[in-house]
Amino acid sequence: MRFLLDQAQSEFGRTLDRMLGAADTPGAVRAWARGEPGPGRALWERLAEAGVTGLAVPEAYEGVGPLPVELAVACVELGRHAAPGPWAETAAAAVLLTASPAAGDWLPRIASGQAMVTVAMADAGPYALDADAADAVLAVRGEELWLVPGHGPVRASLDPARRLAPPLPGGERLARGAAVAAAAARAADWAAFATAAQSLGAGLALLDRTVAYVKQRTQFGRAIGSFQAVRHQLADVLIGVEFARPLLHGAAVALAAGGPGAGAEVAAAKVAAGDAAYAAARTALQLHGAIGYTDEYDLSLWIRKARALRGAWGSPSVCRARVLASSRPLPPAAARSVTRSTS
Repeated sequence: MRFLLDQAQSEFGRTLDRMLGAADTPGAVRAWARGEPGPGRALWERLAEAGVTGLAVPEAYEGVGPLPVELAVACVELGRHAAPGPWAETAAAAVLLTASPAAGDWLPRIASGQAMVTVAMADAGPYALDADAADAVLAVRGEELWLVPGHGPVRASLDPARRLAPPLPGGERLARGAAVAAAAARAADWAAFATAAQSLGAGLALLDRTVAYVKQRTQFGRAIGSFQAVRHQLADVLIGVEFARPLLHGAAVALAAGGPGAGAEVAAAKVAAGDAAYAAARTALQLHGAIGYTDEYDLSLWIRKARALRGAWGSPSVCRARVLASSRPLPPAAARSVTRSTS
């Protein structure tokens, strides 16, 4: 099956690419890592005007969604430009809040970009991403959804622009019951899906930058991109990225349909995109040589992000286990038929 974007979706991606390319996104990333969210918040507001923050918010709450395909398009561009902020977590918060009476208060603000919201769930680890810059932190505790009063000290991350902090106990309980648990499961899938899309975008950026570099860098009087070993490395990265793309689009279709198998589709997309981006980061680091290790060189922004995104909202081992768990054995009659046909 082929998953192709329509004209409007493709133009949406190109528009975001132009918008992010015209902004000083690397400068915003570095400021965000220093705990100065001003430039990143300004970028957030511009992207909200383009509709990005409303893609996971239902139309009943002034959003334009839920639109997982368009969210994938947006998050690929966010990853391609290493845009800072809790994009996946705010999308997850939009899904979570649909199970709460507070939806009418928060979802319109999320859709308009006025509220940057992050979340903390037990399955995703003890920290909330960018809690120090967010307007609110939501925490799922069992079958209860809480608006927490703040966060603890910010901890170091593989990616300095991904600032992790533990949510404080207590706060205001927004909802409780089985509906919260069900919404939390859906929210985790949306967060993993958005993270996979960002990983794909980071992998594309790393590949593009490395291809451009090996065309310029010379060794023994020739561009190193002309060496067969270098070409093979880049070809492997390209294959990984392009194999991850249809899995991401397939997961988007599954999320839109809302079937029981959507979680496994998301897990497959995430492990493929995460591994592809990680391979792109390793190859970029090697082929750039010594400059690839420097903080001052912009390549480091994507290298670190690719590694951090790979483990966020489901490590590769967790995602693979989920995909395997979704596979059901054949019924006995079908199994006997397969055995006869292959014997």
